[in-house]
Amino acid sequence: MATIGILNGGGDCPGLNAAIRAVVRKGVEVYGDRILGFRDGYRGLLDGTAVELTPDSARGILHRGGTILGTSRADPFRVEGGVDLLKRTMETFGAEGLIVVGGEGTLGTAAKLWADGVPIVGVPKTIDNDLAATDFTFGFDTAVQIATDAIDRLHTTAESHNRVMLLEVMGRHAGWIALYSGLAGGADVILIPEEPFDIDEVCSHLSRRQSKGHFFSIVVVAEGAEPKEGTLEVRAYDRDEFGRPKLGGISTVIADEIQRRTGFETRVTILGHVQRGGTPTATDRVLATRYGIAAVDLATVGTWGRMVSLRGQEIVDVSLDEAVSELKVVPRELYEVAEVFFG
Repeated sequence: MATIGILNGGGDCPGLNAAIRAVVRKGVEVYGDRILGFRDGYRGLLDGTAVELTPDSARGILHRGGTILGTSRADPFRVEGGVDLLKRTMETFGAEGLIVVGGEGTLGTAAKLWADGVPIVGVPKTIDNDLAATDFTFGFDTAVQIATDAIDRLHTTAESHNRVMLLEVMGRHAGWIALYSGLAGGADVILIPEEPFDIDEVCSHLSRRQSKGHFFSIVVVAEGAEPKEGTLEVRAYDRDEFGRPKLGGISTVIADEIQRRTGFETRVTILGHVQRGGTPTATDRVLATRYGIAAVDLATVGTWGRMVSLRGQEIVDVSLDEAVSELKVVPRELYEVAEVFFG
């Protein structure tokens, strides 16, 4: 029996509640653990806000999007004395360790906290699917399904009006959502951060389709897509409090250029936070549940400094350092599969 804290940080993500539910159900009902949910990510550890989670409080949340605990991008390393405050909060609540559910940023902080002596188990969640130490993160499948549904709907209006339709999806450094949804939805061009694009080539693809009698086209653009140097002028992005560019809107620049160069009527849809919201797919519910079960197994026996991970069909665990050592980006050979259908 142990007292274990759980929090989720960063952006919300379909499947978070499924992971929380799994930790609570197995932790309490099988191990007799006490599970404490810290509110709003690491902020709950800085503010001392937590709630005891029971099987009753975790009931009925499997299918719900978002997170019953709330989330934030708070970082104890950006607060003077934050790490010591976090440790004192854990001691006050009697938490012997933490299960931290998050993506690159949240788990990067977790790895530093582990190095600072805080017992932690990590759970990978991000719709971007960009953590290299696991085959898939939960949230990704739901985001891809939402984007694919959007492409299907855009097809009908694009064909009705003989338009070029651009769909912008999330993907700061990695184009997994754009690639998977573009392939699944039959996109005619897919632009991702890993493959800088030449706007001349994009326009050539679209013009070639027109010459073959295909008078509409679908272009899927990851928010982090960038033009090849010197091929298209793009404004500098504003920065957030962490110094990261506030992405969004690259598709509008591309659409304006396509219409100017080709004369084709061009429209833009930016999905934005729609990709994160709503009911998780069955795949994400199951994966999040398996991750939650594996995480509480590790925490209960005191196996800290690890992140649960999917390798093939098996749930394994890897070191937190390995988990955040590099981003998983789309490999060239997979992008070449998509290129077969361009133009």
